[in-house]
Amino acid sequence: MSPQLGERVPDAVAAAIARWTPRSASAGATAFARAAVARAEPATPARARSLLFAAARLAGFGERIGLEPCAEALLHPSVIERFSVEAEGVLSPATRRTLRTNLRALARGLGAHPQPAPVALPRERAKRPYGEAQIAGYLRLARAQPTPARRLHAQALVCLGAGAGIVAGELRQLRGSDVVSRSGGLVVCVAGRRARAVPVLARFQAPLAEAAAFAGGRYLVGGQEPERKNLTDALAAALSRDASLPRLEAGRLRATWLSECARLIGLGAFMQAAGIRCSQRLGDLVAWLPEAGEEQTVALLGGAGGGDGSACAP
Repeated sequence: MSPQLGERVPDAVAAAIARWTPRSASAGATAFARAAVARAEPATPARARSLLFAAARLAGFGERIGLEPCAEALLHPSVIERFSVEAEGVLSPATRRTLRTNLRALARGLGAHPQPAPVALPRERAKRPYGEAQIAGYLRLARAQPTPARRLHAQALVCLGAGAGIVAGELRQLRGSDVVSRSGGLVVCVAGRRARAVPVLARFQAPLAEAAAFAGGRYLVGGQEPERKNLTDALAAALSRDASLPRLEAGRLRATWLSECARLIGLGAFMQAAGIRCSQRLGDLVAWLPEAGEEQTVALLGGAGGGDGSACAP
């Protein structure tokens, strides 16, 4: 209920607190809620009623487990968390989240020495993918390198990043023999903690296959010690000399692959239609889906014909 015309907001809030009479709360829970919310001095009657509802539910919980009906006991963070956890199955997830948020706000409002507000931390954003013309420019510069080894190492760097989304330590560990024709396309076998078989996008298959054939059992991007973290720096610098092209970055090459895969599977259209913006929800959904086989994945992400190659464990 909005304040009446000419009624001061503090008076309207006080009146809302005094008139509030819950149907299911006990007299003790109601008294606690009114006293706590009055001390917190909410800005509007609507905010007061939200806090009253949350405080009364918490007080009822405190009565069941034998806690003293005082703010120091009931509004302790551990009690609020226990209340939120034990409400699972009784209240909807949205209601539980709202109650916990309101109770935390009420606790802050009553604190003699409230904790400082958390500092907003910047969220890491996805890097901007390269355009098709830019990728073509990098491949052109790779083919212009002075030696065959340099040319094919640079070619592998671009194709593994933009064609298979491989970066960092995984990139330095790959050998030519890790690239095989299999399941109707070209597959990169990645070992290590996130071992998997990655299909190569169709337009990168031929240049990557050429680089892999040249490397054989040696490292695809060159070098004798893959632990060297600056192993690809010289290659990236060589492909960044054209003033018309942005600096080559492994992270942006991976973003290019991610963007192309998202386009191929229609991810943008799906998220727009479903109203989903949070990637965590996508992870929750995928957990319920059957695991895709390699042939299905290769066909979806760029398979363009190929033979049977040696096996690698994904």
